[in-house]
Amino acid sequence: MIPAVRRLLRQPSAVRFALLLLLLVTFGAVLLIVDLPEAHQLPRLADRMGALAPVAAILGGALLLVALVPRTFITLASGAIFGALEGAAYALGAALLAAALGFAVGRLLGREFVAERVRGRLARLDGWFARQSVLGVITVRLLPIAGFGLVSYGYGTTGARVVPFLAGSVIASAPTAFGYAAVGAAVTSPGDMNWFGAAPAALGLVASVVLIRRWWRAERQRRLGPS
Repeated sequence: MIPAVRRLLRQPSAVRFALLLLLLVTFGAVLLIVDLPEAHQLPRLADRMGALAPVAAILGGALLLVALVPRTFITLASGAIFGALEGAAYALGAALLAAALGFAVGRLLGREFVAERVRGRLARLDGWFARQSVLGVITVRLLPIAGFGLVSYGYGTTGARVVPFLAGSVIASAPTAFGYAAVGAAVTSPGDMNWFGAAPAALGLVASVVLIRRWWRAERQRRLGPS
């Protein structure tokens, strides 16, 4: 078994893929041992940055997302610092940047390895990702299968196209961005909480059901073929 592993690691694509796995394991381990700050502590951090706070929120949020920090925490924190609407906008900016970074890293480190080895059903699955539209990306993003960052890395290893992936990622993130940002804002300013802030999250739930149903019907029709 050891000689086989050595032969595998001599291949550049295998080395890059091993590096990707090591990166994900490291992020996961750090996330387990590092305590995230409380939401009510965050506005003081933003005050120290002054005018650079929005830029820091987007860049910092993106880096945290690619480090596998849950998007819920990022969005709640953004809402607590900047308020519901601004917080949601900055959280979406961070999500877009994080999706691009995760996709790029997955494509650079993992795509060649995966493309060389997919066979049978996995090859058909890879082809499905390659043909995926924005709607397909939205559907996958809304499914509770993995965290935001992990899905971005995974998409990069497939044949998915970057533009539909980024567009679908942002659209799928929008409803919960407004909902969680409103909740985050309520932590630091309880009087500002209102039902309008939570409305996008409710609409997102309805949209999730509709999109998943459409995806399921399209997949069923494809399997059955033309009648």
